[in-house]
Amino acid sequence: MAQGVLQHHERLDGSGYPSGVTAGEITPEAKILAVADVVEAMASHRPYRPALGIEKALEEITQNRGKLYDPDAVDVWGRLLTEKDFRFD
Repeated sequence: MAQGVLQHHERLDGSGYPSGVTAGEITPEAKILAVADVVEAMASHRPYRPALGIEKALEEITQNRGKLYDPDAVDVWGRLLTEKDFRFD
């Protein structure tokens, strides 16, 4: 799990950090955490900007499904956000 936390900013195309690894080198846990992190970050208020909302987060992960984010993780998060009405509290 520690590797998953370390890699959660990595992207499938190698554009992430800290190591710039690509899809096959990223742990499954990191792929799930990456999508969760993007959704939470975009949906939540930050000191430097207001919350962008779940809809914008869903748009981001859907548009970059298979490019930056794992398709299976995007599909699960998409269902959580649309069918299950998941919200960060």
